[in-house]
Amino acid sequence: MNAAESGPEEGRAGHGRHAWTGGRLILPDRVVEGHALWTEDGRIVGVARDGDLPADAPRTDVAGAWIAPGLIDVHTHGALGRSFLDGDDEAFDTIVREQVRHGVTGLLATTSTAPMPAILDALDATRRWTSPDRPGARVLGAHVEGPYFAAAQSGAQDPAHLRNPNDGSVDALLAYDDLIRIVSYAPELPGARDLTRRLVAGGIVAAAGHSEASDVELAACEALGLAHVIHLWSGQSTTWRDGPHRVPGLLEASLASATLTGEMIGDGKHLPPTLMRLAWRTFGPDRLCLISDATSGAGLPDGSTFTMGEMTYEVVDGVGMMRDRSSFAGSTTLLGGMLRIVTERVGVPLVEAVRMASRTPARLLGIEHRTGSLTPGRSADLVVLDRDLTPVRTVIEGRTVYRAPEGATP
Repeated sequence: MNAAESGPEEGRAGHGRHAWTGGRLILPDRVVEGHALWTEDGRIVGVARDGDLPADAPRTDVAGAWIAPGLIDVHTHGALGRSFLDGDDEAFDTIVREQVRHGVTGLLATTSTAPMPAILDALDATRRWTSPDRPGARVLGAHVEGPYFAAAQSGAQDPAHLRNPNDGSVDALLAYDDLIRIVSYAPELPGARDLTRRLVAGGIVAAAGHSEASDVELAACEALGLAHVIHLWSGQSTTWRDGPHRVPGLLEASLASATLTGEMIGDGKHLPPTLMRLAWRTFGPDRLCLISDATSGAGLPDGSTFTMGEMTYEVVDGVGMMRDRSSFAGSTTLLGGMLRIVTERVGVPLVEAVRMASRTPARLLGIEHRTGSLTPGRSADLVVLDRDLTPVRTVIEGRTVYRAPEGATP
C-alpha cells in the first residue's frame, strides 16, 4: 500500500497547511473516517471532511491506515543493546532513532538502580538530549527508577546499589529537578515521606514501585502527594497475613485507589491477559499508562545478552530475563508493538489503547495541552498504523521522521 503525496515533501517541518487524508483518525473518544487532519506550522489545526478540502491542498493520503497521536513512553530504558544509563550520546542516539520506528514521538529517559555517579551521568546526557534539534523521538525529561527500592522487591534492579532516601543522596539527585519528571521509590523506606514532600514541591511526579509497602504506608505518602504507581504487579507487595488479619499490600492499595495513576507493561509476557484486563478495568484508560519498560534487550534476538549498569541479562522467549531466570528484566517490545497485544488479547478498544499510550501519559507529565491527542492546538505528533497496528510512519511537529520501506506500508 503506497501513500499518495502532493505539495511539500511529506509535509516537512510543518510549514504551510498540510492535509493527512484517506485514513481513520483516532480522536480521544472515537474513530472518524472520511475526514482529513489539517496541520500547519507543526501544529494540529483541526479536522475537515475530505470533500471540503481545496483541490490544490498539499496532502498525504495514507490509503486507509489509522492516524493516531504519537505515542509517549514514560518508562523505557533502552534498545538495541544500549541503555540511557550508559550516559553517552551514542547510546541516546541509538535508542531514540529506534523508538521513532515504533511510533514513539516522546519519552522519558529512564534510569535504573546503579551507583549514584552513573545515574547523575545519565541525567547529564538526558539534559543534552532534551534539545529539540536532536534526531529521533523527543526526550521529554527523565524518569529516575531507583535506587530507593526494597531489597525483597528489587527484581532485576541491581541489589548492590539499593539505597534509602535518608542517606544524603537525594540532594545530588534533585539538583536535576528541572529535568526529572518522575521518581519511583518504595514508600516504606526511611526518608520516603520527606522525599515525597520534596518531589511534589519541585513539580516531580512521586511514584511508588519495587516496594514492600502496606496500604497504610502507601497512604501516608499519598497524603503528601504521591500520585503514581509503576508497572502493576511487577515489584509490588501483595496481601500478607498478620495473625488472623490480612494486610493489603501495594498492589491491592493501588487497585483500590480512585485517584492514583498507574502503568501496565503491555508486552504479553510480564502479565497474562487476565491481569492486564483487570488493570484496564480497574484504572480505566484515563488513569492507566501503557509503557514498554523496554531495556537494552529491545530489538535483540533470543539468546542475546545485554547490560544495564553493572547487571547482565538475557533475552529469553521475547522478554528480558535474569540469568538465573528468577525474574523478568524488562521488556524487549517497544510501545508501538503493544497496541495489537492489548487490543487483541485483552479486548481493549483501540481508541482506549491509543489513549493509554498517548493522552494519558501526556496528562501524567502535565503536557496534555501540548501533545498526546489529535486535538487543535496540539503539536502535530502523529503515528500512522497499518491494518495490523504496526507503526509505518512517525511524524513530529509535522515532519516525517520515520517511514517504513516503500511498498510495505503507507
